[in-house]
Amino acid sequence: MGRFEGKNVVITGGSTGIGLATASLLVNQGARVLISGRDEVALKAACDHLGDGAIAVRGDVSSMIDIGVLADRVQQEFGTIDALIANAGVTVHEPFESTSEESFDLLFAVNAKGLYFTVQRLAPLLADGAGVVLTTSAVNMLGYPMVSAYAASKAAVRSLARSLARELLPRGVRVNAVSPGPIDSGILDRAGIPHVIVEQTKVRMAAEIPMQRLGHPEEVAKAAAFLAFEATFTTGAELVVDGGGTQL
Repeated sequence: MGRFEGKNVVITGGSTGIGLATASLLVNQGARVLISGRDEVALKAACDHLGDGAIAVRGDVSSMIDIGVLADRVQQEFGTIDALIANAGVTVHEPFESTSEESFDLLFAVNAKGLYFTVQRLAPLLADGAGVVLTTSAVNMLGYPMVSAYAASKAAVRSLARSLARELLPRGVRVNAVSPGPIDSGILDRAGIPHVIVEQTKVRMAAEIPMQRLGHPEEVAKAAAFLAFEATFTTGAELVVDGGGTQL
């Protein structure tokens, strides 16, 4: 019997990268996992990979209608859930001087608003003592160029981990944040950038990390699972998974 046998989990942004790695870890340990994402092709591939322990629901967390559909499906499939991993997010790399209103609005609509209302709509379905994990980013602590709006949206997520932890405390629900640094999650490989540029970018990013490498999605997945189920005396906290980048 797996560690998470009988547990019901919802993961937004669960079709690729960190979300899919987290879903794989939990399914392999016996959990039933419902993943959501915007791309139907990626969702189908994720479900084929995860097997019978997974359910997929297409949806965009920036849409209140889609969040409602997700909540209804979760209630139908699970009734109550033991963990919610609010992982859906988007990234935009633009200089401050040329960041557009459209980019700014997209980042906050998905990363902050979408996360906020996903937790709000699913909160009534959380079992007493459940764990909520919000995916923020190490850039919420650092001043990196090209990601000012993205970093601000992720700083909002860090703040929400504290506020929602206090709000849900009377039910014994814990809310924490996992904060990845540079992770080789496949985003660069799928971005349509020439392969040589992708590899050069990865080498440059790794050189800036004290551990001298990029992280793996599975390493973030372990941290998310720990916060969701095993960090039973921890709430409102941020667990950084960044190779020491913000700490050393």
